[in-house]
Formats: sequence, C-alpha cells, structure tokens
Amino acid sequence: VMGLDAGGTNFGWAIMEGNDCFSPRDCDKTGLELPLYQYSHADGNCSITGGVVYRGAAIPELHGQYFFADWCAGWVRSITYEDGELVALDNWSSISGNGSINAFGVDSDGEMYIVTHEGLFAKIVPVR
Repeated sequence: VMGLDAGGTNFGWAIMEGNDCFSPRDCDKTGLELPLYQYSHADGNCSITGGVVYRGAAIPELHGQYFFADWCAGWVRSITYEDGELVALDNWSSISGNGSINAFGVDSDGEMYIVTHEGLFAKIVPVR
C-alpha cells in the first residue's frame, strides 16, 4: 500500500518475483519495495488478478479489505492491512466465480463486482 506521492518506487520487476530473486547469485534487494504478501505457483496457482479495496456500505465487515484472485486456481482472497502490517488473510470460496477471474470493479457506491473469462459479471452482495 503506497501513497500517490511515492512515484518512482522500485518494486523489483525484472529482478524479483515476490520476495524471491530470479537469479539468487547476483540479486541485490537494496532499495527495493518488497510485497507484504506473496503466494507460490503450487496447487494450480498461476497469475494474480489485482483487485480492489472494499469501500461499500452493504457489507460493513469487509470495509477496508483488499480483494484479489488467482486466474487459474479460481480462488478469491482478501488481506487486511493496518498500521503498516498485514493483519489478516481470508479465503472467500463463496465468491470464487469458478475460476478465471479477469477483473474486479467497484460502482459509485463502492460496491464490488467480479468479471470472469466465461462472461460472468457479478455484484458481491451480503448473504441473507
């Protein structure tokens, strides 16, 4: 989580994948901003679909959580970040969309949507 004034931050692209160096022998992490969370390519994981921070009012318990997905594995997870630390990681199997999540979006009220490769466009709503 970076402020808009943090332009020019080096996240290590072309040197790193997550916290791991592509070439450990000559990898210098000095000055790099490393991720606060990463996951492996094991268990069918292949590609993160960046998401959104939930700011809606329909599901107050989700407020402030960052949602993201893995395109191949089909899961949706969220992280909660407070005071510079990752404080929670949650799995959301009920909103997985059965895989291939291409994008997340929000409407003008801050409510969250997912879009899948198969053509599903779904609003995330509370379970009643």
